[in-house]
Amino acid sequence: MSGASALSVAEYRLRNMWKWKRAIIFYGLGGPFLYLASIGLGVGSLVNANGGGLDGVPYLTFLAPALLASAAIQGGQDEVTFPVLAGFVWQKLFFGMAATSLTPAQIANGVLLASVVRIIFTALAYWVVLWGFGAVTLASAVVLIPCAIFAGIAFATFMLWIAAKVRNDDGFFALVGRFVITPMFLFSGTFYPLQSLPLTVQWIGWLSPLWHATEMGRALSYGAGAQAPLFWLHALFLALMGGAGLLLAHRQFTRRLTA
Repeated sequence: MSGASALSVAEYRLRNMWKWKRAIIFYGLGGPFLYLASIGLGVGSLVNANGGGLDGVPYLTFLAPALLASAAIQGGQDEVTFPVLAGFVWQKLFFGMAATSLTPAQIANGVLLASVVRIIFTALAYWVVLWGFGAVTLASAVVLIPCAIFAGIAFATFMLWIAAKVRNDDGFFALVGRFVITPMFLFSGTFYPLQSLPLTVQWIGWLSPLWHATEMGRALSYGAGAQAPLFWLHALFLALMGGAGLLLAHRQFTRRLTA
């Protein structure tokens, strides 16, 4: 690969991703549509009728930033888990890449770049569905979409590192979905304010990129709890998570590809 770089790896991953474009599009549009119809409108109508919504806004508006960030996180994770395991274990393509002028860090960066494309598409698609349901305004796009993308990238870098450490799948990523993704979704203030939960489980939200992105999105889109110091603390958490995850991923890729 003459002049190979992270973009070469990203191009390979995007071409591979294109093979699954129908599934990705359905996941980006079909899933949100069904979920919003059942939870957003079904449960939301009950909340609006009995409590007047949450945070002073309709329930679907309250829910929207969390759903958008959650979709971006899930989309990013999908592109840094099994593809990384395939690169190291099943197809061992990363070892072939490392035999060229590509460095381990460039390989990791390329995988992450392709994941970012998936994250951006997912966030945009989900926002369109939310807008179609009346959950968000056109003006909200400039704040909600970046917050969701920020969370997706932060979590993707962390999972890139974790995936690079896995030697055999053995159901590991299924366990991640069950014991990390699901609790994060349920206990990050997605369906109700985190403060309404007992302190014994609030810590899950504090450590969750979903909660931090959700709080940022709610503050920017309709002014919920928009104290400046707390807002920047959320942003700092996501930045540190993303930076630390990428640094650890670089080290792990280098360790495995130069051993």
